[in-house]
Amino acid sequence: MKYLKNFNENIFESKWVENDNKLKRKIEFENFKESLGFINRLATICESMNHHPEINWIYNKIELTLSTHDAGDKITELDYQLANKIDEIILNKI
Repeated sequence: MKYLKNFNENIFESKWVENDNKLKRKIEFENFKESLGFINRLATICESMNHHPEINWIYNKIELTLSTHDAGDKITELDYQLANKIDEIILNKI
């Protein structure tokens, strides 16, 4: 596993981890309603980019996995772009 460095400069420490040609991030929210709100904001962005993460969601805990299926399930620039957008959602900038 290695921590990625090529993310938005305004994010001091990325929580994304590269593992098995995938970007992964775990997020824990205060409650179910907050996690649902995050997923709803994420859905709008994913649709506009036509790029969709794998989402594992249990109550207030979400684990996201990004890779590009058309590139053989490997990380591409599109994954980094989506990861940046997700970080912006978390920082309440979107």
